[in-house]
Amino acid sequence: MKYGIFVFSMLIVSVFVLTSVSLSADFELALEAELANTIQAPMVIAEDEQTSDGKYVWMEGEPLTGGGDQGWVEFIINLPDDGKYALWAHTFAWDGNSDSFWVTWQPSDPDENPQVTKNTEYRWSIGTKNAWHWDRINHWLDAGTFDREWDFDEEGETVLRIWTREDASKLDAIFVTSNTNAGTPEQAKVRLPTEEDRERQVQGLSVEAKDKLTTTWGSLKKTYR
Repeated sequence: MKYGIFVFSMLIVSVFVLTSVSLSADFELALEAELANTIQAPMVIAEDEQTSDGKYVWMEGEPLTGGGDQGWVEFIINLPDDGKYALWAHTFAWDGNSDSFWVTWQPSDPDENPQVTKNTEYRWSIGTKNAWHWDRINHWLDAGTFDREWDFDEEGETVLRIWTREDASKLDAIFVTSNTNAGTPEQAKVRLPTEEDRERQVQGLSVEAKDKLTTTWGSLKKTYR
């Protein structure tokens, strides 16, 4: 009898521990840029074997001072809970004229077009590394650069838009996480999308599928360095 009570008690403890771990686990979602719900011209898909699935998105052209501010990619992301979230991105910049985007994530952000307003609250400096790298999406303010986090009042559908700011800035993948305290890619446990992630994205399990065939695959291009 005592043995039975002991086993039952251990089962209760195990369930409690597993439940606690499950509840405390960070939400993570890896998305391919080229599988965005909408890709607005002149932003297009290009190929690079160094990216997660051999493709990325950009406004093609040479880095130019004052260039860009046309086109965007949009993701419909269904969040499982309210609360705070951070974004990391796998990006590439040749130089200081190709190292920034604008970023809005509604409904946490207002319905604003930063390409028009030039509001630095939504300006993201991806860093000039001349190599593919992970970068946490930030506020590039006149007073400095600070990590961004978004606070959502409720779960459900959200709209993430990455807007072109400078020609030749490249975007390969997005990593969504509820771990807003991580200061490095290692701490955030960022990862590129897997085949399973891509299947879920295409099927609309991670994001709502909209206009993929016309806005995504219709503009595939290959570029060389």
